Amino acid sequence: MKKKTSQSGFDPRKNYQQTLKEIGYVSRHKAKRSDYERIGFKSGLEVHQQLKTKQKLFCRCPAGIYHESNDYHAEIIRHMRPTLSEMGEYDGTALMEFKTRKDIIYRLNNKTACTYEIDDTPPFPINREALEYALEISLLSKLNIVGEVHITRKQYLDGSIPTGFQRTAILGVEGEIQLSNKKIGILQLSIEEDSCREISDIGHTRIYKTDRLGMPLIETVTHPQCLTPDELREAAEHIRFLNRSTGRVRTGMGAGREDVNVSCTGGTRVEIKGVAHNKWIPELSHNEAFRQWALLNIRKKLLERFSDPKQWKLEWQEISPKKLNLDFIPTVTQKNNVKVVAIKLQGFKGILSHFTQPGKSFSNELADRLKVIACIERPNMTSTEELHQPLSKADSQKLSGLLQSTEYDAICVIWGPAEDIPTAIETVEERCMMAFEGVPGETRKSLPDGTTIFERVLPGADRMYPDTDSPPIPLQEEYIEKLRKRIPAEVSTRFAQLKGWKIPVDTYTFIMKRNLVPIIEQLVELGATGRYAGTFLGHTLKHIEGTMTMHNDFNYQRIVEIFKFLKKEKLEFNLAEYMLPIVFEYPNMDLTSVLTSIGFKSRTKDELLAPVDYLIEKFKEIKTSKADSKEIVVSWVMGQLHKQAVGNVNLKDLRKAIETKI
Repeated sequence: MKKKTSQSGFDPRKNYQQTLKEIGYVSRHKAKRSDYERIGFKSGLEVHQQLKTKQKLFCRCPAGIYHESNDYHAEIIRHMRPTLSEMGEYDGTALMEFKTRKDIIYRLNNKTACTYEIDDTPPFPINREALEYALEISLLSKLNIVGEVHITRKQYLDGSIPTGFQRTAILGVEGEIQLSNKKIGILQLSIEEDSCREISDIGHTRIYKTDRLGMPLIETVTHPQCLTPDELREAAEHIRFLNRSTGRVRTGMGAGREDVNVSCTGGTRVEIKGVAHNKWIPELSHNEAFRQWALLNIRKKLLERFSDPKQWKLEWQEISPKKLNLDFIPTVTQKNNVKVVAIKLQGFKGILSHFTQPGKSFSNELADRLKVIACIERPNMTSTEELHQPLSKADSQKLSGLLQSTEYDAICVIWGPAEDIPTAIETVEERCMMAFEGVPGETRKSLPDGTTIFERVLPGADRMYPDTDSPPIPLQEEYIEKLRKRIPAEVSTRFAQLKGWKIPVDTYTFIMKRNLVPIIEQLVELGATGRYAGTFLGHTLKHIEGTMTMHNDFNYQRIVEIFKFLKKEKLEFNLAEYMLPIVFEYPNMDLTSVLTSIGFKSRTKDELLAPVDYLIEKFKEIKTSKADSKEIVVSWVMGQLHKQAVGNVNLKDLRKAIETKI
């Protein structure tokens, strides 16, 4: 396809590459610590983890029961509106959400929701089981525990909570975690209720299901002391390992989620919301820091063109692409009630195609906000500087004449339902004005490719206020000391244990992620070496989990039962490698029956050695050229006896016995 350019031969893709060089962008896999020092990379975390309780936080509905999107008994609809804070101010996020005019629909399942969920009943007293679990984790994080728990309301108008606010309480402040080469401070740990799960968000309708709503959740907030993406991921892994080491949290997809806060020198805090996988964190934080660095470069360029940002103005006209005989005609214009508007962005030439993220430019900053705030589904915009299909030279000239633009201006075309166009124009103007200021504080949604999209304006302090329905909860010193005695070993101690057992390093993440160190300790007590137990879990179990479907009744304690059984029957532990796949799928099967199913038969060492002389002679007949190699002969004979020997004798001892016969 022939490459298109916009007016005056301007090539958006060439400009994109040029601006990429201007800011000194380097890809994640090529970046060095010096690159992050150059841009002043700084980041912290908000780690959310569900607690493994029987009931929800402020009602008595069961926790941990999920249902499909179409498995519901009723729907309710809500329209959110902002309320004044105690200081008489509106929160910016609330005002933005109100502007979207969303219909919020909740799908309710009788098994997991009640009148509290839809704000028709006051909250029950806080779930004491959840509070206790959260305090244990606070102590393990070396936090200073508050003397009294105060429940507050945190306003959310995106509809994720039907009440319009989330009940939350700070439990501990100013703790720390130890990474491999530094300590990271923990600002606070809070307990709060989880939000709904979004099903869809199209136009002015957003649909949620409420099975997750109200489940107890802890939020661990770190100081912004991570200075590279790798430190950030290490901190996230450490907090996850710490939480799981207590055995008090849920695991699985969605049970743990991170919000990543990123900034660079001259930028501001931007929150990347709901990162589901820790492996995404380095790429996401890298790209966000450089996105901010790019926005600061855009600011510099604009201020060189406009000494006073107030001089800048947006001009627009409603157009008919067909009447203007444009090459570009949006397909949606065939629908009724759709408007098309051409906008002149004064002095913005080269800005819309300026690099922001890999494969994205400042033009995406506008299109993303049109989707979120004006509720106009993509595609919703094109311009003279689109990276892939910019307006043709002929279209650019026609629109330039209509808007009386100069060679220093950029032109964009937006389209959508007529009632949304005023908000769309206002949104474009607002985001362009923000470009003069640099980096707007906002919440962004993570994408699997390591880029992000605008989600909402960053919330401020005005969204928090006391919950008058919930009295303070005093925490007695004796109660806290009782909990302190129950907390497990620190994560750094666990890593030291793995190292002391000489367990392969490539197993550490799997073992810590699943809190398997206590299982290793039990296997060592039964007589297994720490190295064997760790390798068995970190390699054998990991392979089985990755290739087979686990039965709902299987738990890791069943592995300990296998080793106890083998010890009782005076069988070698290596037989567990053959038994585990069966137990993994059929955990309730009697272990004697498991032995039968894998074809195990008891053999003495003498019985196993009886055919060795015959096997040696047979090897000489079929492998005459290699018969002089003692090592090869022994390995071949071991291979013939291996299946019968596993579980009956120590394989090293059997090998030595075979060597003496040659």
